[in-house]
Amino acid sequence: MKQWRRGFAVTPPELTKDDERYPGHDPRYAKLSEKELPLTESLALTIDRVIPYWNETILPRMKSGERVIIAAHGNSLRALVKYLDNMSEEEILELNIPTGVPLVYEFDENFKPLKRYYLGNADEIAAKAAAVANQGKAK
Repeated sequence: MKQWRRGFAVTPPELTKDDERYPGHDPRYAKLSEKELPLTESLALTIDRVIPYWNETILPRMKSGERVIIAAHGNSLRALVKYLDNMSEEEILELNIPTGVPLVYEFDENFKPLKRYYLGNADEIAAKAAAVANQGKAK
């Protein structure tokens, strides 16, 4: 289970198109083709989606002086953190981004990360990160 949830290249079992969770049933994705709607997705595949958006949309806005806030699913955020921090597959496996906690990046003049940190109470942040780490574990 951890490899599916936190691994890099391992994908969970594919959904079928008649599965209620298939994104093609969601009206928010009505303009996307079937090819653009994955039946399964690993972190590696998420990176293939997220990093072009970072480079083509987000980074140019930052370079123009805008402050950017990104609100996204945990796996998309993990993809971006892996890219920005040049993390290995092993390092990203152990990263647990706490749900609902702002993660701040500070960049140098070339938009390379100088540091990242969470905003909030350290104990609460640690508890939320632990909760993410425990998702999917047997109770």
